[in-house]
Order: sequence, then structure tokens, then C-alpha cells
Amino acid sequence: MQSTESKTPAVSSELQPRHPEVASWINRLVQVAPGDWPAPRSVPVSVLVPVKNEQGNLPGCLQRLQWASELIVIDSQSIDATIPIAQALGADVYQFYLSSEGWPKKKNWALENVPWTNEWVLIVDADEHFTPELAAEIAEIVKRPGGPDGYWINRRFMFMGQWIKHCGYYPSWNLRLFRHRAGRYERIGGLGQTGSGDNEVHEHIVLSGGQDAGYLRQEFLHYAYPDITVWVEKHNRYSTWEAHAMLAGDKGGVAPSLFGGPIARRRWLKARSRNMPFRPLLRFLYAYLWQGGFRDGYAGYCFCKLLSWYEFLSIIKARELQLRANGKSTS
Repeated sequence: MQSTESKTPAVSSELQPRHPEVASWINRLVQVAPGDWPAPRSVPVSVLVPVKNEQGNLPGCLQRLQWASELIVIDSQSIDATIPIAQALGADVYQFYLSSEGWPKKKNWALENVPWTNEWVLIVDADEHFTPELAAEIAEIVKRPGGPDGYWINRRFMFMGQWIKHCGYYPSWNLRLFRHRAGRYERIGGLGQTGSGDNEVHEHIVLSGGQDAGYLRQEFLHYAYPDITVWVEKHNRYSTWEAHAMLAGDKGGVAPSLFGGPIARRRWLKARSRNMPFRPLLRFLYAYLWQGGFRDGYAGYCFCKLLSWYEFLSIIKARELQLRANGKSTS
């Protein structure tokens, strides 16, 4: 069995041997999604997909990534068919175990420890669908000499069966494509065990030397919330991370700036809103009225109400953490 050495002894990984069910999954899976894609394995980019029990989402994701020359799935001890599905669709699977310190998390660990074969790395979640047009644009970028060390890619959030075009969720730029040597995820305030899981939540890629990244024209689809239950479960965890980040003052992360990139502007707005009274209500009004959530109909109304709830959870969890830090019981 092959393995990679971790620079953090408490974190280990193994390249998974071929699963006995791979053959049966090959017979059941469509290898490439319909569309005018670049030729299979023709684009010199390595794709990193972090997963845990993603047998439902993974086929649709990997079928749209067959053009990449390397597919790497980082698993967290899935108990469903995630591993054979990934291997049947041409991915190498590594196991990740979070250390007791809670850091590094899954994607940053993979960037440091997986023996990547390409200069360019692309981060994709299992619930995201790339398009042939975006694949073609990436193929052009990674074969082009020079240029920025990273690129922002816009995403379209799908919620309650439709694309959320407002509510502050579009455009939604993420730095997902970058030269491996130049990009790592930020670590805010030394955050470790936040109770939010072993995968990065709202941390973002930072390019070395504070370089500016470029922007791709094409977009991808994000099916993050197939139902309300999933939205609530995810944001319950995300709000725990948010509470820790609030107490840390976002130190160590992307610096807030009104005139910076997408993440810097978002952090600037968040930093100035944290001390405002009635924040949950203001978050709803801001997303629903100012950012046009009402234009997304009933789905937009529900989405903005949930954002208000998320704001409330983050506030009371931060207060709970502060009480514990001051030695006061919260029971």
C-alpha cells in the first residue's frame, strides 16, 4: 500500500487500494456528462475534491471533471460507496484524519502532503457541477505561460429548485484555481477545534506575497442545499466556526478592505456590522431589500430568513464562547 508522509504526525493519510466494488460501479456509472468537453485527461490540472459520505453527489461532480489529468479525492472515513465510486471515475482516494489540535484541516493538509503531478490545482466540492465552457476556459488558462498565480471563479447557488440571483449570493467569487506553490488556506486567529468539522468552512485561499488573482468568465453551479434540512445542518456548523472567528477578530485571515477583492470587501462589511444592534433583523432587511432577495420570489424570502437565523446563531454562540472563556457556566 502506498502512502504519503504527513508533516503533522497526528494527521495521517493512505492512498486507498482499489476497492473490490469498483468494477460493479464502472458498469453502472456514465463516465462523462453530456456536452462538448475537452478530451479526457487532456488538461494539465489536478483537481482536489474533499468528501465524506458523498455517494449521491460524487458521480455528477466527477463526470464533469474527466478532462483533468489528475483527480484526487480526500475522504474522511466514508461508510457509503464514496470510495468505489471515486475510483470507478478515475480518482485516487486518500484518507484524512483530523488531529486533536483541529489543524490542519482537510484541504490545506492535502495541498501540503499529496504528491501533486501538476503545477495547477483546482478545488471542487462534491456538490458542484462544472460546465464544458468553464472546462475549456481552464484548459486555456493552465496552458498559457505567465499570468496570475490564481483565478477567481463565480458560482451560482441553487436553492429550492432555482438559481438564487440576489440575496447577496450572486455574484459569489471563490479563488479555486491556482498554482500549487502559491496558494494555501488562511488560518484565522489560530482556529483549531471549532466543532465545524474537518473541512475548511469559510476559510479562503491566500496567494503568497499578496498577489492579485485573475477572474474567469465562465461559472459553475453549486447544489449545496438540496433541502432545508441540509441548509440548517450545515449552517449550524458554520455558525460555530463564525463564532470562533468573531472572538478571534478574524486575525490571520484575509484583511478587510472596502477596495480589496471579493473576500476582503465581504470581511470589511462584516467587521463593521458586528457591533450593530438588531443584527439578525438587519441581515434580513439588507439581504431581502437592499440586495434584492425579494426578486427571487418565495425562495428568496426563505433564503433571507435563514440568513437572519444564521446571524442570530453566530451571535449567541460567540457570547457562549466568551462566557466560557471568562470562566462562567453556560448550563
